Amino acid sequence: MSPNNEIKTTPPAEEQEIDLIELAQKMWAGKKLIFKSCAVALLVGIVVAFSIPKEYSTSVKLAPETASKSPGGNASALAALAGINLGSSGEDALSPELYPDIISSTPFLLELFDVKVTNQQGSINTTLYNYLNDDQKSPWWGTVVSAPFKVLGWTVSLFKDTPKASGDGKLNAFQLTKEEAAVAQALSSRISVSVDKKSGVTTLAVTMQDPLISAALTDTVMRSLQNYITNYRTNKARHDLAFTEKLYKEAEQNYYTAQKRYANYFDGNRDVVLQSYRIEQERLLNEMNLAYGVYNQMAQQLQLSKAKVQEITPAYTVVQPATVPLKPAKPNKIMILIGFIFLAGVGSVGWILFLKDLLSSWKKQPTN
Repeated sequence: MSPNNEIKTTPPAEEQEIDLIELAQKMWAGKKLIFKSCAVALLVGIVVAFSIPKEYSTSVKLAPETASKSPGGNASALAALAGINLGSSGEDALSPELYPDIISSTPFLLELFDVKVTNQQGSINTTLYNYLNDDQKSPWWGTVVSAPFKVLGWTVSLFKDTPKASGDGKLNAFQLTKEEAAVAQALSSRISVSVDKKSGVTTLAVTMQDPLISAALTDTVMRSLQNYITNYRTNKARHDLAFTEKLYKEAEQNYYTAQKRYANYFDGNRDVVLQSYRIEQERLLNEMNLAYGVYNQMAQQLQLSKAKVQEITPAYTVVQPATVPLKPAKPNKIMILIGFIFLAGVGSVGWILFLKDLLSSWKKQPTN
């Protein structure tokens, strides 16, 4: 094969170095633009970072309840280490993985609307619903953007008939108003629940714009979740207990009635020696003894039902209680500044190396 027919390979390292040097020279020539862009981005980032309202996050940790071993206990333990839940053969279908769904459910959120909240300065003392609906701070650009829509909505409302309020003013989980649905959605986004599949530790966190409200609401949500789980797990046992109490009272009343009939008959016929009297007396005595047996049995069953409710009532261990946060969780001002400076630097470098030449070549193209 002749030298002229040889296939050309990649350019030598000297040409690649020349290209890199040319790019570096372009960047050095446009260093003023890069510095100016980063300085402007720094100022914009400072304005944005200090315009975003502070938000405080409070978290609590609940230790799992010790459960009895299941037949596949070893397999379940190995699966838990791998992050797999094999389920349990017990009656409790409310696993910790469902806690986030419980927290975000509409009935659970509506129960929190009437919770009283007070901010750290004491200037706000209202319900959680009014706090989320009326007392939330927002960045200045949010007010600017939403102002035209508010004016438009107000103008449209002048030509519409105001709907009359129906009902007694109570919350209806089946049919929420637009305002109630928005508050419920905002509250749901501020509450988070995570469960460690290996250890079973449940972490509950609440984020609010006031540290005291954040801590107080975290404690309230934790107790509401505990009550929900307790009511779920003890629901059947409590119904059985109520039914047993009803039977116990009936058995008690029947025994007292039979006892009174026997005593009255015995006192009224003490000197009578007729055989018919003895038969009637024996019958009343048997009725009293039978009523007493049922009464005694129901009394024992009542104690067992009470013990059953106590047995299945879950016990909670709070590993990390709620405390008032000292530092805001949001916004992260440093990351905001770094992000703005990074975007400005990348944008200015891209303009200098590529976009500027590309735009110049388009302008030099002859037009038909």
